[in-house]
Amino acid sequence: MSDAKKQVMHQWFEEVWNKGRAEAIAEMAAADMIVHGLGEEMRGPEGFKPFHTSFRDAFPDIVVTVEDVICEGSICAARWTATGTHRGAGLGFAATDKRMSVSGMTWARIDGNGQLSEGWNSFDRLGMLQQLGVIPAS
Repeated sequence: MSDAKKQVMHQWFEEVWNKGRAEAIAEMAAADMIVHGLGEEMRGPEGFKPFHTSFRDAFPDIVVTVEDVICEGSICAARWTATGTHRGAGLGFAATDKRMSVSGMTWARIDGNGQLSEGWNSFDRLGMLQQLGVIPAS
C-alpha cells in the first residue's frame, strides 16, 4: 500500500501543480480535507482552489520536482523543489519576471480511498520573496 500512497503524492504535484489541473484537486482531495501551512487553514477542495489559482497566476510555468517520498501508515512526507517565473500578480504584488527556485516539504494524510485528507506544508517563502526582489537579501 505504501507504493500506492507514494504514487498519490507524485500524482498530486504532477497533476495539480505541473499540469495546473484545478479539477484534479477535487479528484484527489477528500471533501473534508484540511490544509495547513499555506496561510489561513483551508478546508476541502473549494477552500484550497483560491490558493492554487493565485499561486499558478503568479507562476504559470511552475514546475515541482518531487525529490523524495516516504510513507508510513496513512502519512506520507514529500521533499520537493519548485521553480518558476513570476509573471502574475497572484501573490498580491506586480509580476517581477524573475525566476525563483525554492525547496519545501509536504506531509499528507492519505485516507482509505487514496485521497488526501490533511496536509502540512512548509517551503522557503522568505527565499522566494528575496529571489523576486520583494524583500532585500540580508
